[in-house]
Amino acid sequence: ALNMKDLKLLQIIGKGEFGDVMLGDYRGNKVAVKCIKNDATAQAFLAEASVMTQLRHSNLVQLLGVIVEEKSGLYIVTEYMAKGSLVDYLRSRGRSVLGADCLLKFSLDVCEAMEYLEANNFVHRDLAARNVLVSEDNIAKVSDFGLTKEASSTQDTGKLPVKWTAPEALREKKFSTKSDVWSFGILLWEIYSFGRVPYPRIPLKDVVPRVEKGYKMDAPDGCPAVMKKCWTLDPGHRPSFHQLREQLVHIKEKELYL
Repeated sequence: ALNMKDLKLLQIIGKGEFGDVMLGDYRGNKVAVKCIKNDATAQAFLAEASVMTQLRHSNLVQLLGVIVEEKSGLYIVTEYMAKGSLVDYLRSRGRSVLGADCLLKFSLDVCEAMEYLEANNFVHRDLAARNVLVSEDNIAKVSDFGLTKEASSTQDTGKLPVKWTAPEALREKKFSTKSDVWSFGILLWEIYSFGRVPYPRIPLKDVVPRVEKGYKMDAPDGCPAVMKKCWTLDPGHRPSFHQLREQLVHIKEKELYL
């Protein structure tokens, strides 16, 4: 367990769904600290944290540990990601700065993390560019895995991010690696459209009915064709993250020879 005496909280760097996110210093290292005030969320998270500390991959934001304070709640300490969320990174830099190789690298970074979670039977449930963070050296890492389980198993479907969530997960609460694959398709669309909000010009209430009738967004320029395969309505016919990674690596190898 981490020791509160060794943790200095420096400044607020973001607001999360469950509380503030702060920049901290832990024994001389920069860390990010999520402060969770709500008891139910804290309990739910503690149950998950033991699993999460065992998950280690270079494209997952590393959970360093958890501090429980009687009075003030729960502090979740993770590695600090200097360049913030992928969605903000894409929006603030745009097409003129980010070339095709960079977009493909981000796509592969995320896919490798998700292949690792798939192999460990861990379902993320809220994969989106806002939940991918970028490190000082431009590596994309998946974050917030484990914080979402309790939020989405309640009866409150209103809280689910409709545009990112697979139809069977919205309809019947069926979350699986295959529903994560659906979200990965949306994430690819976000990456290659430089952080635009998905389903532009479609009112939110119309998204689900249209998607269930088979509507798929067009791929942005340069976006891998596997994007649309992620949106097969039958989850059993969607590719696995392992297959997706192989296809992205194949594209990367082809581009190296162009």
